[in-house]
Amino acid sequence: MHLLDVIVIGLALSMDAFSVSICKGLSLRRVEWKHLLIAGVWFGGFQALMPLLGFYLGSYFSSFISEADHWIAFGLLLLIGGNMIRESFGQEEKVDDSFSALSMLPLAIATSIDALAVGISLAMSESGLSIFLSVLIIGL
Repeated sequence: MHLLDVIVIGLALSMDAFSVSICKGLSLRRVEWKHLLIAGVWFGGFQALMPLLGFYLGSYFSSFISEADHWIAFGLLLLIGGNMIRESFGQEEKVDDSFSALSMLPLAIATSIDALAVGISLAMSESGLSIFLSVLIIGL
């Protein structure tokens, strides 16, 4: 994997965090600098943390799951997709304009699950880049 590949992956991974940040901003009457910094730290921090966690988990468990990795990915995507379909038939969610840790933590985790999967795939690939450089690029 080359530097350009990681930059493109970082941009792709940031799209859901970008969308959630816009929605959080739209929920406010007045956007202040502290809101920008809070969103950036939460989302950027988790976008960097999750691939690192995925890399170490993937490195440790790669010998155990290499035979069934495609079925594990299928099962996880099936659960996520099924949950999204179920939620689409539910009631409308209320707008949350809070930037508290209790509000931001689930959003940061939800928008960085795909970065965890990228970290696992980096562990199983023959990447020429350091994981720390990849994590830095993805986090930015």
